[in-house]
Amino acid sequence: MSTGKFIVFEGCDGSGKSSQAVNIAQWLEQRGFRVVCCHDPGSTPLGDAVREVLLHRKELRLDPEAEMLLYMAARAQLVREIIQPALREGNWVISDRFLMSNIVYQGYAGGLDIDTVRKVGEIATCNIKPDLTLILDIDIDTASARMDRPLDRLESRGNPYREKVRNGYHSESHSQNTVLIDATGDAAEVRSQIITTVQSFCADSLNCSLDN
Repeated sequence: MSTGKFIVFEGCDGSGKSSQAVNIAQWLEQRGFRVVCCHDPGSTPLGDAVREVLLHRKELRLDPEAEMLLYMAARAQLVREIIQPALREGNWVISDRFLMSNIVYQGYAGGLDIDTVRKVGEIATCNIKPDLTLILDIDIDTASARMDRPLDRLESRGNPYREKVRNGYHSESHSQNTVLIDATGDAAEVRSQIITTVQSFCADSLNCSLDN
């Protein structure tokens, strides 16, 4: 059985990570790999319900600790219901966000103790770590210009919060198996950077020549 990889896309809202996650999933499928896509929070009935509360139920008060733990609960279900079974079957898993989002949004930007968030995350994820985390980096003004939709709870916290988020991602970009991708270019340029990075980190599983 082929061995799949777990790849996570991270970054500020408006960075294009969701679209690029779809792009790399299609690129892998075109090469004959089985791919399971998910987003965090979400992708399970529980996760979707929690996602609605976290992002869209703005009338509900959420203290930082409650917010963090809700994300963790959705992630725990995602890991056990989707990610673990997919990896056991040799599939590639592409996730739009994972634990690093909690560390950055509720830790660096939200003021919770970063080590505490990380330790709770180890429980929620069964200590599963991505084989590769791609952080799509973009300045706040460019990201804002790309978002032509109503803002969710986190996006509505303003530019000072979003700058803290970006700085948090820069701090986390030095983590193991993590690469910072310049996302300011057009989608094709960013896609090319991502494919090159995936080929470099996952060459053993891809078993293909390093070309596009």
